[in-house]
Amino acid sequence: MAEGYKDFIAGTIGGFSGKLLDYPFDTVKVLLQTQNSLSQSAPSASASAAVSPAVRSAAAAGAESAPASPVYRGAIHCLTHTVETRGFLSLYQGLSSPLLGSMAENAVLFLIYGEAKRLMGERPGEKDLSLLQLAMAGGVAGGIASFALNPFEVIKVQMQVMNSAASSSAKGAARKYNGVLDCVLQTVRNEGIVKGLYRGQSSLLIREIPGNFCWYGVYEGVCLTQIPEGGTKRDLGISTHLLGGAAAGVAYWTAFYPADTVGSQMRANPKYASRGFIEIFLDIYKKEGWLGLYRGWGITAIRAAPAHALIFAMYEQTMGLFRRFDPETEDFLDRRSGSISHSS
Repeated sequence: MAEGYKDFIAGTIGGFSGKLLDYPFDTVKVLLQTQNSLSQSAPSASASAAVSPAVRSAAAAGAESAPASPVYRGAIHCLTHTVETRGFLSLYQGLSSPLLGSMAENAVLFLIYGEAKRLMGERPGEKDLSLLQLAMAGGVAGGIASFALNPFEVIKVQMQVMNSAASSSAKGAARKYNGVLDCVLQTVRNEGIVKGLYRGQSSLLIREIPGNFCWYGVYEGVCLTQIPEGGTKRDLGISTHLLGGAAAGVAYWTAFYPADTVGSQMRANPKYASRGFIEIFLDIYKKEGWLGLYRGWGITAIRAAPAHALIFAMYEQTMGLFRRFDPETEDFLDRRSGSISHSS
């Protein structure tokens, strides 16, 4: 089996495992980031009819000049409110799209990461890459993988926001989408593939390139510090993979979190659909300051540690199974394990 396919399969398994653990917290993050678009939603027909045109006009003018009041007081309130009003399983609303997206993203990430290292001159057992070069390979992988990830991000955000909007509206209110497939079909039909499924691609690139530079750089750096004297990366145990993955996850989301906030608004808030990254960034900053751009970062960092620890651990364990049952892989990894050694 070619080494690229093994990286692809191991990355798929890692992405699947991490997303199952991560998704409820991701839902909370998106709801916190997009809550102002929910609070600006139109009132119900009955409520609107009871208000005079003059009052409605004045209210609309005021809404343009002043930021909307937050729907949630914080991450804990968002989590408990969602569970109380929609049930625990609502935290997994739209899971199929991001689950597939996470599997695709991590499969492509680990595949491109391996290929990027080869193109940068890595020769297992012959030529090693520096930690900076490994991080640069991660940035390249992140940029390429973002094109596979963005359509799943668009659908995920729309499903999550729809769920929250339904919980805030009158009971029995019509839902915009009947499911993930209906969401995809409506998005493509109304906006097209490029403008619909690739909405917010610029923000994703800005997030993924520095994010994965830090993701792989921190992971490889932690592994480097844990290699025993005279040993190789293959001597590391699962505890190191978990530690490195946890640190990498926090670094990934800290690298440029505002890009994710802008991306969520581009995908969920209709008024931002045709506006550029810089314009939306400045608009959020003007209305809410840095707090608005970093809303949801705390729960994101907390959730990232165990989820990303699981991604790397499952990836390394899967590669370990390939090594055990495929002599060709064992020989390859014997050579590759010298690419990061204690003495490098």
